[in-house]
Amino acid sequence: MTIRKGIILAGGTGSRLFPITGAVSKQLMPIYDKPMIYFPLSVLMLTGIREIAIITTPEDQPQFRRLLKDGSDWGLSLTYIEQPSPDGLAQAYLLAEHFLDGAPSAMVLGDNIFFGHGLPELLADADAQAGGGTVFGYRVVDPERYGVVAMDKSGAVTDIIEKPAVPPSNYAVTGLYFLDGSAPERARSITPSARGELEITSLLQSYLSDGTLRVQQMGRGYAWLDTGTHGSLLDAGNFVRTLQSRQGLQAGCPEEIAFEQGWIDTAALRALASRHSKTDYGTYLTRLADGA
Repeated sequence: MTIRKGIILAGGTGSRLFPITGAVSKQLMPIYDKPMIYFPLSVLMLTGIREIAIITTPEDQPQFRRLLKDGSDWGLSLTYIEQPSPDGLAQAYLLAEHFLDGAPSAMVLGDNIFFGHGLPELLADADAQAGGGTVFGYRVVDPERYGVVAMDKSGAVTDIIEKPAVPPSNYAVTGLYFLDGSAPERARSITPSARGELEITSLLQSYLSDGTLRVQQMGRGYAWLDTGTHGSLLDAGNFVRTLQSRQGLQAGCPEEIAFEQGWIDTAALRALASRHSKTDYGTYLTRLADGA
């Protein structure tokens, strides 16, 4: 079985968050007590993926390297890929083609946060699919802002439409895509949209036309947060703060996932905890190492 590789698309200008992203990448903005990119990284780690490409702008790449390094602290192997210009989400598969080398992939957008009981099982089910693609539908009140799933009366997916003026449903496609090894080849055949971008919906349509696209619905027990505006960025931070304060558990914690997956041992976890010794985050990691 071919091992699935991961992609985090963390490029773009972050213009909707100006002026706070004028000098810092959006995906490095804080979500309460952690950098935003920790959350999509955690999703890939929960899937069991250890080879991950981070796609960033040339200007922002040094900051990501300084934060994440080569990933070995968490038992990962990170590759950095430059995105010279933001030309659509499907462009990621062209930029990462050499990295993927024919392997299936899971791509997550760097500003998307997922949380929910049963999330690892949901990810495992998508990862187990040998061919085709799997995406996730999430009910929203403003579907016109997203790629939207159209379904027939039986619930079968009939279309995916990018930012429709009249949405066919309230189910938006989240920024998490499990695709087989043909994704780069399919992306090459896409014609740029009217706004000059290689749309992810066009790539998904390719799978849908072949009858190989699955859409799994994320129900009420899941949270999907898109942190692309000032308000949603604040909402995400408050959500994580409330969650962690009430439960005493961390969300989006790569050290914890790596430890539970057996990718790092107790000594390595203690060393990582010592770096954050002046914070609640460090205290939490120490408790994990102590088995508390």
